[in-house]
This record gives sequence, C-alpha cells and structure tokens, in this order.
Amino acid sequence: MLRKLVSHWYLFIVFGFILSAGLVFFLCGEKSIIAVHDNLDLFIPQFQMMKNTGTFWRHGVDVPFLGGISRDTLPAEFSLYTMLYMILPAYPAYIAGYLLKIVIALLSCIWLAGDVLGEGYERYKPLVYLSGLAYGILNVFPAFGIPFASIPLAVYLLRKIYREPGIRWYAALFFYPFLSYFSYFGLFILAYMAAAFIWLWAKDRKFPGRILAAVIVLAAGCVVCEYRLFGTMLLGDEVTIRTTMEAGSFTAGEIVKTVGEVFAKGMFHAESVHTFLVLPVCVLYFFYLNFSYIRSRNIKGIFHDVYNLLALVLVFNSVVYGIYYWEGFRNVVEALCPPLTGWQFNRTVFFSPFVWYAAFFFALKRLYDSKKAAGEVLANLLALGAVFIIVFSGTRYNDLYHTCFSQAYICLKGAQTDQLNFGEFYSAELFEEAKKDIGYEGQWAAAYGFYPAVLEYNGIATLDGYLGFYSQSYKEAFRRIIAPALDRVEESREYFDSWGARAYLYSGTDLSIVNASRSYSVTDKDIYIDVDAFKELGGRYIFSRIELANAKEKGLTLAGIYRNDKSPYVLYVYTI
Repeated sequence: MLRKLVSHWYLFIVFGFILSAGLVFFLCGEKSIIAVHDNLDLFIPQFQMMKNTGTFWRHGVDVPFLGGISRDTLPAEFSLYTMLYMILPAYPAYIAGYLLKIVIALLSCIWLAGDVLGEGYERYKPLVYLSGLAYGILNVFPAFGIPFASIPLAVYLLRKIYREPGIRWYAALFFYPFLSYFSYFGLFILAYMAAAFIWLWAKDRKFPGRILAAVIVLAAGCVVCEYRLFGTMLLGDEVTIRTTMEAGSFTAGEIVKTVGEVFAKGMFHAESVHTFLVLPVCVLYFFYLNFSYIRSRNIKGIFHDVYNLLALVLVFNSVVYGIYYWEGFRNVVEALCPPLTGWQFNRTVFFSPFVWYAAFFFALKRLYDSKKAAGEVLANLLALGAVFIIVFSGTRYNDLYHTCFSQAYICLKGAQTDQLNFGEFYSAELFEEAKKDIGYEGQWAAAYGFYPAVLEYNGIATLDGYLGFYSQSYKEAFRRIIAPALDRVEESREYFDSWGARAYLYSGTDLSIVNASRSYSVTDKDIYIDVDAFKELGGRYIFSRIELANAKEKGLTLAGIYRNDKSPYVLYVYTI
C-alpha cells in the first residue's frame, strides 16, 4: 500500500496544490489580493452590471456605463466563465474560474498526452501531470484563463476527428466554444485548422474532408455561442472607436527587437514564465535533437519531428506579434477585411504558452526515454522546477502569490501592504451608504480618482468606463467633457485620442488620477472638466476620491463625505 502511494507522488503535488490554493482563497475571502489591470477594472464589473440589471440573457437593452452600452457588446451568455457570474457572487465566481482553469488544463493535457503517447502513456504519467499542472497554473489573462486552459482540448478533439472520426467528436468540437472566446482564440484556432487542412492535403495527397468538416463544425459552434459578437461585427453599421485606434508603427529594428523579446519573455496577458528554465531546456534540446539527425544523416527526420514543428510555431507566433506593429501590413489586413479594423491579429502569441510547455514536455520525455533512473529523476525535478518558478513568480496576475505575500506581511509587520484587496477595491458597503444618503436612483455619474469600474460594480450608472468597442460619436461627446484636462497634459491627450478605450476623467496635471493603492496622493486637487458637456450627457454626480479644491468654481455641490473602517477610501460625492 505504501509503495503504491509513493509511486503516485505526483498526484499529491497536483491535487495538493489545487486544494491548497482553494483553501487560501476560501480563508482569505474578499481580503484576497486580486489583479486590477484588465480584470477588476474591466470584466468583473461588466458581469456584475449584467447581474444587477438582469441583462445576461436579454436582447435590445443597454447596460448602464459609457452612457449606455448595448448588452450585445459584452461577454456572451453561452460561456462557462460568464455562467459562473450568473450563478455565484462575483468573488466566488472569480475563484471558481481560477480553479476550473487549472482543472480544465490538467484534464486537457492528460487526454492529449494519452492520445499522443498511446500505450506508453502510463510510464510518463508523472511528467504528464506535472506539465499539465505547470500549464494550468500559468497566471494568464484571468477572464480568458479557461480559453487558455482548453487549447490542448481543441488539439485533442482535432486529432480524434482526423484519426477516428465519430459524431461524438464533432459534437464535442461544436460545443468547444463554450470554453473559448472567438476574437482571442476561436478565430486563430480556425486559421490554424485551415493551415493544417492545406498541409495534410499536400502531405497525404488525399483530400482531408474530416478536417474541413471540423472547420465548419467549429465555426458553427462559434457563431451559436457568440451570436451577439457576430451580429455586432457583421450586421452592425455603427462607427466605433476601432476606426480611430492607432497601434503605432515600429521601425524594422523595433519590430525585430519586439519579436525577440516576445519569444524570450512572452507578454503579460499570456505570461508563460518560460525564460529561466523552459526556454533554456527547449533550446538545448532543439540543438541536440537536430544535431543528432544531422550526425545520423537523417535530414528528413528534421522536417518530420513534431518538436521542430512546435519550435516553428513559436517563431511564427513571435514574428506575427512583431509584424502587427508594421503599419503598412496592418493597413493591408484592414483593407482586405474591413470588419477586422482595429483587431489585434498578433494574439497568435496567446497560443505560445501551451506550445512552450508542450515542447518542454517532449524535451523531458527524452530524458525518460534514456531508460536511466537518473534521467527520470532529472526530468521530474525540471518539471517541478517549472511549477515552483510559476508559483513564486510574482507576476501581474499571480493572485495566489500576492495574497499569500499580503497575509505574511500582515503577520510579520502588523500592517497592510499597499495593494488593495478585492473587498477594499470595490468597497461595496461604503458606496451603498453613499447611495442611500443621497437618494441615488440611477442618475448618470462619473468617477474621479476611482476606476469607473468601482462605481459600475456598485450599481451606479456611469458616463465614463473602459471598453474596447463603443461608438466613435460617444467618444467624441465624452472628449468634450475632458477636453480641459487633455489640453493641459499632452500624454493624456495622445493616449485618449489614439486609443480611447479608457474613457475616464483625466487629471489636468498628473498622468494618471486613478489608483488602486492604499496610499494615495495627488499634486493638484482641481478638476478640469467641461461641466456643460457633462450636463449634456445627463451627468448628475461625480464620485471623487479627492476633495476638489475648485468645486465651487465648477458649479459642483458637495453632497456628502463618506468613510468606514472596511474601506481605505474617503469618498466625496458632488452634484451638478
């Protein structure tokens, strides 16, 4: 019995981590430190607004931010991640999404490895589980953690369809978009499948009808699951901010540098943490593998080895990421397909984390294949090393690390870290108190010193907000409100005019007035807005983290000052 338990040591690590992570977030609750950027300030308030207004399933309705945004522009209801927020309160839904991401990645990697390795799978189980865990705990873009995690599942389903077709595999592929997201992943998967279709046709000299059918089935599933997105993209005639977004134009040298950097380091939305261990191991194995082919005069082997295919995909993804910043190339893409105007086709890099860890697995598998105990031990230690590097990386979206660090800091120092926890960031009780006191009944408002997301989460309709897809006419109307601030700070003007996704009230002095830190100070307590433009859009309230020095001059009346022991904020509410 003991020997059997010892032989399954890797299961204790895998499930021990999942249980431990869940326990940390359960015990800490809303005191957990959760990443703000493109997370607490973006998707979570969107889900909460749909919950507050009962618009998850509704059609022809607006959601109360950015002056009223069509429900159709927000995340689809036929999505596992969205459904978590339908069923659960925001914090439990977020943690459930994190844990499900790990489980889905682990299961997907196990199924794919079982299919690839066949009868030899049992021998490699420790490596499979540890590699799957490493991929699952990568701290990627939280709202798309499940789509990241399910990439190996898509590969598994396509292999099954190609090798042993059956209605169940096509059915599973049809429902796959329930786990994915079209504009970040689905479109690229379809493109990769189209490339595979052409390659297999040339390789097998036989029409790959199964792959073509798979492309059609997956495309149909994407349309069904994200019908709102397709309706907006293909049937909508509204001119949006994507027509005026500028991605910049790099020089040839800058593009080459960007390609090298993303290959070596990745990018923060797809943080693969591969630089210090996975990359060196993979590069060493790449040279060893191909030198072996050359030494044995098996040049064809170089072109048929799956490891080299993975290396090619990594290079391709990195090159596409860099080429995106070549303005001339972007213009060609947008001219050929106008609906893709403003679309970031360099998201091929989102597939690189999976490819890196697949390549890492094959490199470590070679140590197993040496049939020496030392080789297996080294492979297991390297896989464990990859897991530990990810856990202790402290990257932007590593909520587990930051939460544990915060709790340790409190225990050792007797004081809070400067980062706000989930509950503090939204400070629901504080805003509820303010709403009751001023008799708030859905009037339009804006945030100053706060992320508009804080107001949105707390049921306050906002003229400001953060969204990458809304009407250009509204951007221009909102710009009139913030024009006095933009005229004073060139960097803010350039940021808003060339992008515009963050329609915030800007400072007339500081580069950024929003802050998710406990400590908060500004150099200028004046607010620079066009009050008449604010009124024209229906603005009634400004919820400020700053006591405004020029409130009277701007015609703002202080309606109340609010604070409580559970919030780090002092909230000033002004009426117009």
